[in-house]
Amino acid sequence: MSTEKSLVAHSSLACARCGKPANLQCPKCVELKLHCDGATFCTQECFKASWSSHKSVHSKAKMSMLNSKISGEQESTTPYDWLYCLRKGQSRTPKLPRFDWTGTLKPHPISKPRLVPDHIDKPDWALDGTPKVEPSSDLQRVVEIKTPEQIARMRETCQMAREVLDAAARVIQQGVTTDEIDAVVHKATIAAGGYPSPLNYYFFPKSCCTSVNEVICHGIPDARKLEDGDIINVDVTVFYKGVHGDLNETFFVGNVDEASRQLVNCTYGCLEKAISIVKPGVRFREIGEVVNCHALMSGFSVVKTIAGHGIGELFHCAPNIPHYARNKTVGIMKAGQTFTIEPMLNAGNWHDRMWPDGWTVVTADGRRSAQFEHTLLVTDTGVEVLTARLPTSPNMFPWLKS
Repeated sequence: MSTEKSLVAHSSLACARCGKPANLQCPKCVELKLHCDGATFCTQECFKASWSSHKSVHSKAKMSMLNSKISGEQESTTPYDWLYCLRKGQSRTPKLPRFDWTGTLKPHPISKPRLVPDHIDKPDWALDGTPKVEPSSDLQRVVEIKTPEQIARMRETCQMAREVLDAAARVIQQGVTTDEIDAVVHKATIAAGGYPSPLNYYFFPKSCCTSVNEVICHGIPDARKLEDGDIINVDVTVFYKGVHGDLNETFFVGNVDEASRQLVNCTYGCLEKAISIVKPGVRFREIGEVVNCHALMSGFSVVKTIAGHGIGELFHCAPNIPHYARNKTVGIMKAGQTFTIEPMLNAGNWHDRMWPDGWTVVTADGRRSAQFEHTLLVTDTGVEVLTARLPTSPNMFPWLKS
């Protein structure tokens, strides 16, 4: 290690090792602008002999500087104001997190959490981010048979959720940010008297999920502008009159390539075919067989790590609805049950990865993914799609046009 001669003004300092007059100073201490005391030496030999203990001074100084820098950033930045999301929504950072991004998409800063008026009825996680009833409920193991009164509330809430998603669909175009889509979802939900269920659910920071291109699900709305050729899934859940209604659709932005169009069309078809078999007596696992068969015929893979779920007074509960073949889900459908079917198809393989925000699930190979979802009620004779399209719903899909 090289050394530097100190200035003449330091000639009165003593060697940190032997006490003799010193005329050399540790170059690292000079670089770190540390005080001369304990950093001057009479010869190279004394400096080298002291190195093993002296170098700890540098580590302590670097740590102190880092803490000061972090403290300064926290003091100069408004909390949650256009920062990158970390730790499932529990913290923010001003810098893009380091990650081996699988595709071309990267996260953008997110805005402050949106406020919900006091008069809106809220789920138990709204204030502190932690569901209280859901995790330990018996309905995580037993599939609830809804009463007529619960079903009536579910119908009303699911129609509200459909209207909110339709409002979001109408603003999707090149140049619109996903944060602006979230604002539309939030305002439409509040205006109807509902609460956007995702908001602060296990600290999720936004009112809906927006999943673009290679994002499979749970994308966080941010400052990124939609680009020509993107595909985007918007996932909306509304809490109203004590129950939840959940649905999502994948939309085209501008001129989308044919491969992506086929992916989205096939995913829509998977959902339709799965819904067609729902009736009392059918095994829940059969849904995965139907979805998987249709997806494979078109050369797409089915995501295995995320499933549909029971829904009602709880956001997520039994039954679990896998969308892939040869799954081990137990149970049969009975009249009065409500659950979602929400197949996710990938253009490449089914494997996924999680972004540093702790929420955004992306394809492992960076290729595109699509999803569609409905909330369903098993009836005595078949199925009722509670989140079905309305006569007023915008016609966003070419295959639905007459």
